[in-house]
Amino acid sequence: MEWAGVVTLLLVICVSCYLLISSKRKRLHKGKLPPGPTPLPLIGNFLQIKSGKTLKYLLKLHEKYGPVFMVYLGTRPVLVLCGHQAVKEALIDKAEEFSGRSTKPTLEKVVEGHGVAFSNGECWKQLRRFSVTILKNFGMGKKSIEERIQEEAQFLLEEFRKTKGKPLDPTDPLRSALSNIICSIVFGDRFDYEDKEFQALLRIMHNFYWELSTTWSQLYDMFPTFLKYFPGPHTRVYDIMSHLMCFIAKRVKKNQETLDFNFPRDFIDCYLIQMEKEKGNPLSEFNFKNLEQTIFNLFFAGTETSSSTLRHGFLFLMKYPEVQEKVHEEIDRVIGHNRIPNNEDRRQMPYTDAVIHEIQRFCDLLPMGVAHMVTCDTEFRGYLIPKGMEVCPLLSSVLHDPTMFKSPNVFNPENFLDENGRFKKNDAFVPFSAGKRNCLGDSLARMELFLFFTTILQSFQLKPLVPPEDLDPTPLENGFINIPPFYQLSFIPR
Repeated sequence: MEWAGVVTLLLVICVSCYLLISSKRKRLHKGKLPPGPTPLPLIGNFLQIKSGKTLKYLLKLHEKYGPVFMVYLGTRPVLVLCGHQAVKEALIDKAEEFSGRSTKPTLEKVVEGHGVAFSNGECWKQLRRFSVTILKNFGMGKKSIEERIQEEAQFLLEEFRKTKGKPLDPTDPLRSALSNIICSIVFGDRFDYEDKEFQALLRIMHNFYWELSTTWSQLYDMFPTFLKYFPGPHTRVYDIMSHLMCFIAKRVKKNQETLDFNFPRDFIDCYLIQMEKEKGNPLSEFNFKNLEQTIFNLFFAGTETSSSTLRHGFLFLMKYPEVQEKVHEEIDRVIGHNRIPNNEDRRQMPYTDAVIHEIQRFCDLLPMGVAHMVTCDTEFRGYLIPKGMEVCPLLSSVLHDPTMFKSPNVFNPENFLDENGRFKKNDAFVPFSAGKRNCLGDSLARMELFLFFTTILQSFQLKPLVPPEDLDPTPLENGFINIPPFYQLSFIPR
């Protein structure tokens, strides 16, 4: 037994030394890489990262190494970009070079490089152009996107009215309402909030986001080549995604069976028609795998994100009642109570617009963004970054950049107002990321947030169950997504 242990130890040492030497040779061959903490063989910088504290660790490294540095998540080297200037130089000034997408190992087993969000090269370009066009021009002789949002906001108001001022957890109603916008675009219709199939879909999406932020998922992303051979909690994301993909596949099949080429009803119909148009093109990327993954991407980006932002927002308005009071005053003055809000109202409501922007900035929903990848060997700030390098644009560091915001670490709508109270744009406002890989549904999300926010506050005062100073907005998870804490509030009619 002792000899077996000695042999095992020697093998580990030999393999570790080989990997370390190979890593150094690769670095020398590829050129000068940015500085960073020295990685250990096999485990990289794992020992320095506390469980679930990856963001805090990266921010500490930012203080030590500056805005551009390297970190090893297991054996995976990652280029980290911090602060507005570094992220801008990469994602905007060198947009093409940094336009690749690196897929988290937790997602790779199902995604496999398909879909608009996680594909690369010509596949991504074709799917991106198509998806943006459909989202911009959606309506197809029926309701425009704005009308769909306005209609759904009225359904949501009715849910809140039913409470008659009694305490309510807003999570489910908000999730149902925001998801219905994506459902109306992708599936051509909305769901009743009590629909069992719909509620099952929402549970899957919620569980998916929750699992992405757990310690187990972060651990798997560091050691996929080892953990993929073992069962355990790190496999739950794959199981959840499999359920979601089954739901999507059934909906696609249903559309196929009832498709009318002359009257497309939704995103799926438009895609199926495009597939038919390009069936003789060997270079076409329009196939069922990309369709199903793109639908998943739309839900991935548009369901939990917007509803979580509103949940964060309600919490901030209750914690800072003076902000809620000013929003109510502006709504009463600009919109009144005799008509529903429309997107054009935003131009006359600088304070409300600033509050919504500050909610998005301060809740910091996707603190580490979605990983990019360098598409070719490129020089960046004196370093040579090799093709295929994973890139982490730390959006949290941009949204809290002290050189770009007056009050970076506190909730303050003044961050988006000039000295005359007019709304002021800020280049460091990047909740949807930036460059060629920015969220393709950003304009839809902005419209959703404004219309739902103003419609709800036009009709209700948000009343907490505890004193404002006792409200704690600290997220439940601090991994891939900042999930707002669960809470109850009363919707008091105005």
